[in-house]
Amino acid sequence: MSIVYSLVPEAPLGGNPLVASLLVIVGFLLGLRLCHGARRLRHVGERVLILGGSPLARQVTDEIERRRDLRYTVVGVVDDAQNLDRVIEATRPDRLVVALTERRGRLPLCRLLELRAGGILVEDVVETYERLTGKLALEALSPSSVIFSRDFDPSRLHLVLTRTLSLLVAVIGLIALLIKLDSSGPVFFIQERVGLAGRSFKLIKFRTMHPVSRPKSEWERDNCDRISRLGRWLRRFRLDELPQLVNVLRGEMNLVGPRPHPVTNLELMILAARNLNEVSGDAIPYYSLRSSVRPGITGWTQVRYGYANSLEEEVEKIRYDFYYLKHASFWLDLNILFETFKIVFLGAARLMPTPRGHNDRAKERLRAA
Repeated sequence: MSIVYSLVPEAPLGGNPLVASLLVIVGFLLGLRLCHGARRLRHVGERVLILGGSPLARQVTDEIERRRDLRYTVVGVVDDAQNLDRVIEATRPDRLVVALTERRGRLPLCRLLELRAGGILVEDVVETYERLTGKLALEALSPSSVIFSRDFDPSRLHLVLTRTLSLLVAVIGLIALLIKLDSSGPVFFIQERVGLAGRSFKLIKFRTMHPVSRPKSEWERDNCDRISRLGRWLRRFRLDELPQLVNVLRGEMNLVGPRPHPVTNLELMILAARNLNEVSGDAIPYYSLRSSVRPGITGWTQVRYGYANSLEEEVEKIRYDFYYLKHASFWLDLNILFETFKIVFLGAARLMPTPRGHNDRAKERLRAA
């Protein structure tokens, strides 16, 4: 669904972010179901021949006969490898399951290699049992198969990813609970922002302020008295941005990019970009370039500057945005992500000094224009 939304931004995913998120999840699950169905179609009518009469072979046979959804058919059971060629010619199996109790001197290795080269799948009964039942045949495990096998050692990447996912889900759930306990109002703050090609979308964040019917402005200093106790910590460590991962899945944002401006500020910023050269002597007439890429959860401006509390500071942030647009690369994105992690764990952004070249009269003329 995310790929479809990226290719066709006009795709109707629903106006409500929660509905859109549910559609993404449902689409993902349907995709998994289709992949599972396609895999099952490969086994439709697959003919299975079992070589050997071990107890595990009988369990495999019972499992296949009990579960019709497996699409397997047991076409025969051969107790002795001496009759294998004759039975194979008569049954024409697609898969041969080796289940001999005693294999020393009885396992026809050369013939099994020929059958495998001829297109017949040759599989050990232990693997068949594990795949069909989803559990291990402990009675068939030898000490050497456990000691020397690497299957019981999860990769370091797997451990890191599972732990990261677990922590992420735990943090999001805990934050949502604390927001409800800290102040009244919804868990999420949803605001219309400007995205790629100037199209608007609904950005999702954790709510960090007490709700009001109409805010004074979009500047942080005009709303600092509304910030909740928990909201100050969420803003300090940038944890209020986590729900925007939903916007990333919907194709509206990237991890790294210029921060999307509120739609209510769009006309003011366009006006500033057009008139700033005449009012203050600064040449920044290219504001529309910010919409040439997808906005990001974090960006060069966020790790180098911080919040803006006036039109003058907002224009200063645009200078950093233009630097990113000019020098955008995979390595710059990695650097930005690394700096973002430092902010999250250290709780402090590296703020650059704000130039004060614009006087109040110039700003009043600009607002009046």
